[in-house]
Amino acid sequence: MDGDLKNWFASAILPHQEALTRYLRRVCKSSSEVPDLLQETLVRVYESATRSRPRFPKTFLFTTARNLLIDKLRRQRIVSIDYTPKTISLDVPIDELSPERRLSALQDLQQLTRAFESLPEKTKSVIWLRRVAGMSQRETAAILGIEESALEGHMTRGMRSLARAVVVNGQGDTPTPREFTPDHSPRKT
Repeated sequence: MDGDLKNWFASAILPHQEALTRYLRRVCKSSSEVPDLLQETLVRVYESATRSRPRFPKTFLFTTARNLLIDKLRRQRIVSIDYTPKTISLDVPIDELSPERRLSALQDLQQLTRAFESLPEKTKSVIWLRRVAGMSQRETAAILGIEESALEGHMTRGMRSLARAVVVNGQGDTPTPREFTPDHSPRKT
């Protein structure tokens, strides 16, 4: 079995290594990151293939690389409290939240979360990379493999849907669930 896996890996994955390297060079901020990401991608694909072989090896390879890159970007955005300068005084008066304000904020967050989860996968990825990971439009389009104009459409529709959910909730009304039609325009159900 081990020899069969190695043969599969050599014939189905390794021929795409050069294309994957070019892709990583194109989307990585620093060329020094490319070898590590390439190696991690190959290791993950190999380990996954020990459990089950992907139906479309090239697609699986590039998707794994893209997901590793997204994870790396998310980790870079996290700031450890240990790295805050010691000179910052923590004796700042804190605006105490009343139980009502805390509950209202929690409900708003839950509503926004539900609205975000109801978005199509590609739209969620676009919003996450642009607004949370802080990536540029060009970088996001390259990572997701879509045109910038399509990315703008996903971003616009997604943000409108999220804004509607928050505005309706902020007015005290219960928002009606929305679903996306095949043309990706929101409609009420």
